[in-house]
Amino acid sequence: MADEELRKIFAKRLRHYLELNGYNQADLARYMHVTTATTAKWCTGQTMPRIDKVQSICNWLGINKSDLLENNPDRSNVLRTDVPFGRYRIPILTTVAAGKPMYAEEDVLEWIDYDKDPGDHVRACRIEGSSMIPRIQDGDTVIFDTDLGWEDGDVIIATVNGDHATCKRIKRYEDGLALLSDNASIAPMYYSRQEIEELPVKIVGRVTEVRGKL
Repeated sequence: MADEELRKIFAKRLRHYLELNGYNQADLARYMHVTTATTAKWCTGQTMPRIDKVQSICNWLGINKSDLLENNPDRSNVLRTDVPFGRYRIPILTTVAAGKPMYAEEDVLEWIDYDKDPGDHVRACRIEGSSMIPRIQDGDTVIFDTDLGWEDGDVIIATVNGDHATCKRIKRYEDGLALLSDNASIAPMYYSRQEIEELPVKIVGRVTEVRGKL
């Protein structure tokens, strides 16, 4: 089958199943964490997602890949009932950068479910190390919101000198701020106003949820 023909079939079947399940292109964009311009191209046959993304779409819609890739699938009227409308996903990022509203696919470690629309400002990262024990353990996933402000004592995600993100509590002082670990054996990191500007120290977002294994 020619690529152009496959794209047209995929677009037609995708529009069908979106409508059947009560979704639109914006819902698909939020679920797949891509732009609406991208989903518009998928739905008009201009481009097609990679096969792993096709599988993700099928998982969301409760259908098989053949339902999207074949012109006459047997299950054309299937309606998914085991997944509630309104479920979203957010990325666990391998790297987090301050002031970076978008990220590349290679920055995404995996995707996790989220119970409300995350927009483009809710993300997650995986914790490495024991600096925030006992509340946050090595290997836990923290969810953070880049749009939320913070107060003294909040757990935040920060970057220092452009390095990988760190998860700490924050405290403000007249002459700077401190990034504090919950683990009492780890010394606080103090930064003057000059260091905050020159390094720089950037607050990426406030942690709103911690997910870990039992």
